[in-house]
Amino acid sequence: MDTSASTSWKETDASEAIAVEPEQVVQLLSQGQVELVGQVLASSNVIFLASVAGQGLQTLAIYKPYQGERPLWDFPPGTLCLREVAAYVVSQALGWPLIPPTVLRDGPHGAGALQLFIDADPEATYFSLCEERLPDLLPIALFDLLANNADRKGGHLLLDRWDRIWAIDNALTFHVEPKLRTVIWDFAGEPIPEAYQADLRELREQLGEGPLREMLAKLLAEEEVAALGVRLSVLLENPVFPYPDPDRRQVPWPLV
Repeated sequence: MDTSASTSWKETDASEAIAVEPEQVVQLLSQGQVELVGQVLASSNVIFLASVAGQGLQTLAIYKPYQGERPLWDFPPGTLCLREVAAYVVSQALGWPLIPPTVLRDGPHGAGALQLFIDADPEATYFSLCEERLPDLLPIALFDLLANNADRKGGHLLLDRWDRIWAIDNALTFHVEPKLRTVIWDFAGEPIPEAYQADLRELREQLGEGPLREMLAKLLAEEEVAALGVRLSVLLENPVFPYPDPDRRQVPWPLV
């Protein structure tokens, strides 16, 4: 990641924030003081590396203001930061995959998504992980099916110091139309394990009514929440990873 500040793997460390309870991390991101460290240059949108401090904790975070979002023809303007938060919310309800704590809040450049920075190996991508860590990629592939992720690049998987794999850059998600574009097609044709099906059934119950439904209603359009429910039902009715659709592009570009 290129920024105007030094942010190499050895020089940044969010381990203190990762080690505490997720609720504390969310509280820190939601209420802590945000100071910009530098701009992330290798991005199509305006993104900043920030320092967040409060309650005796301090960590780095990625700040994505909605004003810095590049307009897209197929996603409503100013909604990408909301989708980042929605992806985290759904991952927490499921218990997988690992998505860094992400909140919506005001920052130095207005409202946007603020996500915990993951201190990751800069050489690790899907392409270096898929052979030895393929089972760990299954929940990410399944989540992307559910969230209708239109941009799962190989570089959107981060390997941290504890060998945990995190899924980041979840902004192009939850569209009502089929948009799935991913590099993770390794599970095509395979059944979805029963343990994950149980989690999906639990999610379907939570989407009926209650806190999860109310939270998603603040982040996504009504028809997008409904489409999420439809995709969930389809996965449970036919619990098999699909094959790529030959009639549309199924991988992102660039691949990393």
